[in-house]
Amino acid sequence: MSLHTKKIISYLCLTVAVPVVVIGGAILFSGKHYAWISLCVAVLVCIPPLCFFEKRDITSKETAVLAVMVALSAAGRFVFAWFPGFKPVTAITVITAMWLGKNAGFTVGALSVVISNFYFGQGPWTPFQMMSWGLIGFLAGVFSSQLKKSKTALCIFGVGAGVMFSLLMDIWTVLWADGVFNLSRYSAAVISALPVTAEYAVSNVIFLLIMAKPIGEKLERIKKKYGLFAAV
Repeated sequence: MSLHTKKIISYLCLTVAVPVVVIGGAILFSGKHYAWISLCVAVLVCIPPLCFFEKRDITSKETAVLAVMVALSAAGRFVFAWFPGFKPVTAITVITAMWLGKNAGFTVGALSVVISNFYFGQGPWTPFQMMSWGLIGFLAGVFSSQLKKSKTALCIFGVGAGVMFSLLMDIWTVLWADGVFNLSRYSAAVISALPVTAEYAVSNVIFLLIMAKPIGEKLERIKKKYGLFAAV
């Protein structure tokens, strides 16, 4: 399959497949299975960035670097399993995106969930977590230049990433509980999760401030020494 064809498939996933699943699901199931519809949407959203590896000749060295970042992220989630909401996953995902690009950031965020959930538990929530952490990585790559220049911008992004992840996962919680989106239940879920959301946002800032510079310098050195991720 040619590169052009793969790009078309990726774009069609977002512009055609997602709307068709949402509209078709609403018509066929009369609003009774939105949890499963949302699960399908989460899977479809993950496809284009993960196809990044199929769109170029990724080297073994690039694969090794991404594998190390995924391993660090998953290990960090294991280490802080006893402290809900205090995890370095977002920070490592953001740092990867800042220096290796938005597609690499999405990949590390998404795969960190898959690997770590072998311990925390796989389930229908896994694609939603993949989508949420993946999107955070993708956005960090988009705004990488601003995040590298300003610690203030990095801290603001860390807080926003924590809030974004919580809000997206609360949508999943409501859809899975009711089968449809219930605003009152969603509001209750958001409010009840505020302490954990705040804890998560603060932990993002702490981990980013501690790890961004040392890990970022090493990633930059590796990129320049081996000429990696030039096409990302």
